[in-house]
Amino acid sequence: MHLRGGRTGDHSASAGGGSEGVEPLLRLWPGAPGGQHSAPGHKEGASGSAPPGPVPEGLIRVYSMRFCPFAQRTLLVLKAKGIRHEIININLKNKPEWFFKKNPFGLVPVLENSQGQLIYESPITCEYLDEAYPGKKLLPDDPYEKACQKMVFELFSKVPSLVTGFLRRQNKEDGSGLKEELRKEFSKLEEVLTNKKTTFFGGNSLSMIDYLIWPWFERLEALELNDCVDHTPKLKLWMAAMREDPAVSALLNEANTLRGFLNLYLQNSPEACDYGL
Repeated sequence: MHLRGGRTGDHSASAGGGSEGVEPLLRLWPGAPGGQHSAPGHKEGASGSAPPGPVPEGLIRVYSMRFCPFAQRTLLVLKAKGIRHEIININLKNKPEWFFKKNPFGLVPVLENSQGQLIYESPITCEYLDEAYPGKKLLPDDPYEKACQKMVFELFSKVPSLVTGFLRRQNKEDGSGLKEELRKEFSKLEEVLTNKKTTFFGGNSLSMIDYLIWPWFERLEALELNDCVDHTPKLKLWMAAMREDPAVSALLNEANTLRGFLNLYLQNSPEACDYGL
């Protein structure tokens, strides 16, 4: 699909704390297809930690961060397609030296397969997973429909930086200007749904574009930005429908948990990425 949107987002320190960057290593061990199990007592991979071993045959590994919206894109696709995987979370406030050999930008998400092949940038990881693994296809085969999804992705492209700007405003200065800009961007997405006359951005069923933009909408409540969608009834219906999706509900971050993480993250606390463990 070759969607753009990497550097503006892959987590290092973006809205909702993610990153195409990672925090102290919390290892989630392989479970059933698309499932993971947390290893008790393990924290996220941090500076000084030993590099992980090879990826077991039959699995794919994702280097992530528990609260990163960019990494959440990749996790949503893994879950939706039922791909067996394991997760290594990186401490983005204290990145292990070995992680820069996985991604020279030091950002999450990064995929690594059992052949040692590495893929980074969240839209690229999502497209790779959809093409490399059988089962449910999230990207349309039709060239025009695929182009439409890319165009929606471009319409959305300003949202992550606006949300990050709101989050990082100094001394809780007035954010009304940023909120107004967000409303304008959401109006563009509302128009897409109005014109398509469908629940989701790719049609009547959920597809790749919905997963790519969802993580920032999940964070609106935690950032007290829900009023920015009050004027977009179809977008609100889309948000409600997304919450009913099994992959979305399985990976949902509660607003209070996100707030707890963000409070620590904005203080540059090395404990932020381990919040709640």
